[in-house]
Amino acid sequence: MLEQIKDQPILELINQESRRQIDELELIASENYASPAVLAALATPLANKYSEGYSGKRYYGGNHIIDDIENLAIERAKQLFNAEHVNVQPLSGSPANLAAYLAILEPGDTVLGLRLDHGGHLSHGHPINISGRLFKFVQYEVDATTGRLNMDQVRQVAHQAKPKLIVAGFSAYSREIDWAGFKSIADEVGALTMADISHTAGLIAGRQLSNPTNIVDIVTTTTHKTLRGPRGAIIMSTTKLAKAIDRAVFPGLQGGPHDHVTAAKAIAFGEALQPAFQDYARQVIANAQLLAEQLQAKNYDIVSGGTDNHLLVIDLTKQGLAGRQAEEALQKAGLSVSRSTVPGDQRPPLNPSGIRLGTAAITTRGFGSAEIKQTANWLHQALVNHADDNYLADIKQQVTQLGRRLPPPSL
Repeated sequence: MLEQIKDQPILELINQESRRQIDELELIASENYASPAVLAALATPLANKYSEGYSGKRYYGGNHIIDDIENLAIERAKQLFNAEHVNVQPLSGSPANLAAYLAILEPGDTVLGLRLDHGGHLSHGHPINISGRLFKFVQYEVDATTGRLNMDQVRQVAHQAKPKLIVAGFSAYSREIDWAGFKSIADEVGALTMADISHTAGLIAGRQLSNPTNIVDIVTTTTHKTLRGPRGAIIMSTTKLAKAIDRAVFPGLQGGPHDHVTAAKAIAFGEALQPAFQDYARQVIANAQLLAEQLQAKNYDIVSGGTDNHLLVIDLTKQGLAGRQAEEALQKAGLSVSRSTVPGDQRPPLNPSGIRLGTAAITTRGFGSAEIKQTANWLHQALVNHADDNYLADIKQQVTQLGRRLPPPSL
């Protein structure tokens, strides 16, 4: 498809990024590689169509084929997650969360969400985010000693705040979530429940983590990350909330959906329904747990002491490194990570005390135990020699050799 691009400056930049993705390792927990089929769908004439409304109820003509595509995406998502209702139109994760809020809340309503520096997400009520500006979010935390959610503490906060909604979900929390525990607490205080599974949707679809769809009222997720689909999102809900969810997405928040992305979502859901995807999800977790063990053996502190999913957060306080310093050094070594706050972080968010690692993307490339052990060694060497650019360049050469041996499937 690239041969169709005659704009040389942008073509060269695309080629540079493609080479970077081959030659470097993506250890950013929110990133993955979409399949060639998913990428192909994004470059189809479906991008030309405008389809405000829903199947059979569009505000534009010529949408009978688009209706079939959207219906297929919905049916596959229902099957994948055992969901009663699915809206496949949200453009991304934060808009999906906002639409879910707008469906059931009024401005100023009280909501519970996990604190950002304890593993939550901006859209779970941070004051600078629209969620925190529109609604009164009360934040719960992880236990200061264990780094894990303490459901007794969540219950105490809920009974004090009396929220209308409790949000369970995370951006940098490495443990399994007790969905039933959140639902029980919500029932005690008369609140609705929402699960944001954006990070772990692929692991849930792959039957490796518990599924909240038949426990909570609303489930939101992005379709990339561990699910390996296109950039986008979906909202799942009980049938009772279906009309409110759909109205909140359109016309409440969005105009027309991106039909080429809807087709790519349908393809990704179809791929995730295959037995091989369960093997992938299982390997993602095994790789993350091995990576955590390898780093702990090298004297790194892992928040919560390990991981049940695809990500881990390293507290670098003991090493005397800040998150940005570590991120920049690792980038020079060809290892892409994201800086991350740790619970109770005393450093500013732009230069926090930790880094977040994820294994979804490298597992897609075929990484197993040997490659994970090598990656852990490179991470350690790069952090120890963070000020030595020549040493980091040597590591990058080794990383590139491995990257070219196990390239992403779409490159």
